[in-house]
Amino acid sequence: MASIDEFARLLLEESKRFLERARSGKTAAEPNLHAALLLAFCSLEAHINAISEEVSSRPKLSIHERGMLLEQDVRLEDGKFVLASTLKMSRLEDRIKFLCVNFGTPVNLSETLWSQLGNAMRLRNKLIHPKDQVTLTESSVGAAIQAIINVLDTVYRVIYKKHFPAANRGLASRLNF
Repeated sequence: MASIDEFARLLLEESKRFLERARSGKTAAEPNLHAALLLAFCSLEAHINAISEEVSSRPKLSIHERGMLLEQDVRLEDGKFVLASTLKMSRLEDRIKFLCVNFGTPVNLSETLWSQLGNAMRLRNKLIHPKDQVTLTESSVGAAIQAIINVLDTVYRVIYKKHFPAANRGLASRLNF
């Protein structure tokens, strides 16, 4: 599991570095903003997948809960529910909220954190499902990345009872390319 955790952290650092490059004015901002936004969501998905896989092995979870966490279909075989090898995707936001609501300390789903994540997801969706030309700004991409960091911090506090390690650095990347 450590390798996926490392990879998820690297994706976030790359995202933040592309944002820094866009802000520097030394390189073309638009491709850097595209990369920053998409890598931030890749990182979020990777983190949530790793956490979900770990949490899915906890005792007392129903087969349906395991199926949702692992994004696997649940079928009835020989009178028993079993995890099928077929993929059954759930919305990312639903998986995150499921983790937050069902493990550890309950969270307030009316916090602005969730609307910020929704804004970030809408921005991402405009880019990956374009109907018109999409113009990203440094501010909007920075806010999206920060929302992802805040969500990961919340999930870490709920599941692991500690802060997400990258939360203290905010949008500052450890990378230099």
